[in-house]
Amino acid sequence: MFDIQSIRNDFPILSQKVHNHDLIYFDNGATTQKPQVVIDAIVDAYTKTNSNIHRGIHTLSQLSTTMYEQARQMVQVFINAPHDYEIIFTKGVTESLNLVAQTFSEAFLNEGDEIIVSAMEHHSNLVPWQMVCERKKAKLKCIPFNHDGVLDIEAYKNLFTEKTKFVSVVHVSNTLGTVNPIKEIIDIAHSHNVPIMIDGAQSVQHIPIDVQELDCDFFAFSGHKIYAPTGTGVLWGKEEWLEKLPPYQGGGDMIKTVTLEKTIYNDLPFKFEAGTTNYVGAHALGVALHYLMNIGMPYIQKYESELIQYANQKLAEIPQVTIIGNAPEKAGAISFEVDGAHCADIGMILDKQGIAIRTGTHCTEPIMQYYGVPGTARMSLAMYNTKEEIDYFVKTLAKVAMMFE
Repeated sequence: MFDIQSIRNDFPILSQKVHNHDLIYFDNGATTQKPQVVIDAIVDAYTKTNSNIHRGIHTLSQLSTTMYEQARQMVQVFINAPHDYEIIFTKGVTESLNLVAQTFSEAFLNEGDEIIVSAMEHHSNLVPWQMVCERKKAKLKCIPFNHDGVLDIEAYKNLFTEKTKFVSVVHVSNTLGTVNPIKEIIDIAHSHNVPIMIDGAQSVQHIPIDVQELDCDFFAFSGHKIYAPTGTGVLWGKEEWLEKLPPYQGGGDMIKTVTLEKTIYNDLPFKFEAGTTNYVGAHALGVALHYLMNIGMPYIQKYESELIQYANQKLAEIPQVTIIGNAPEKAGAISFEVDGAHCADIGMILDKQGIAIRTGTHCTEPIMQYYGVPGTARMSLAMYNTKEEIDYFVKTLAKVAMMFE
């Protein structure tokens, strides 16, 4: 059973007060809090087994290496990847997206070729493709969305030409909360024999992910958004594509042999893991995923879906509040405006009441430009949030809205 109080007890930071109020943490889209088992995993690794991986024959190095590779296997299970060597550890989804953008463009992108993204992408899935298109003199095309924050799938179909080489699309919008029809988007790309990458930064913690069922070619997510440490992330790719792509960085661990004349690169996954990785962070990421699997991702999805619907309904009852993005299926985040108030003022006032939200453009400036706003306030929910917290938040926000009215 999904025991919300037991889950909340697992997160020590939730018991503290901010400005003499109980902390209500609604900034989970930016980063999630960490359960005690993840905190303990970090402390234990540094106090008991810390040693560089893959390089030593002594006991600590062997233990550290085993923990690191077990974390890779945990990721494989969590997203149902066919092979553990298809799991590449990165420092976050931004690096994962840059890795694919840079290596794919190096190997396959030519002048006049086309890349497709959506207009609701986070900057980390927009800027890297703009950079490679500028360097390669290629063209970037964007899938539009409507006022409700729903992608125009018919327009997406019409973007494909014989020059389309790659698609990279967000699964869940960090600003609008829109859950995109990702399976349909993937199938359309494959009908044109075009590979596709999914930015799962805002989906993997809310929705059970099965990369084999989705049949995407690449999937990326960040550890710190799924209850794991910062500086950790994952890139999964189909073996056939990872073998085709050149290394992203040069250095230790990504080589088999080096002479002054030539380097022979290592096998997967090490070809893409140059240098000393965040092996303690990767271990803690594996612990976080194991923690979630013990709770059950379907249970988490069901509970959070009820939360987001409840919050959306309650916010809509405040006359001065306008919700930005009203897709029929949402996860994680709700962005909104308050009549007459700047979003930063809303955020600062709520903070004095112990409520943490995010304000600004959320690294999605094209979305702000579409709606003609400088920024929004955003509440983003996690599995440890409650309807009682939402009630207090909405009651407080209603009072703030009256102040600006």
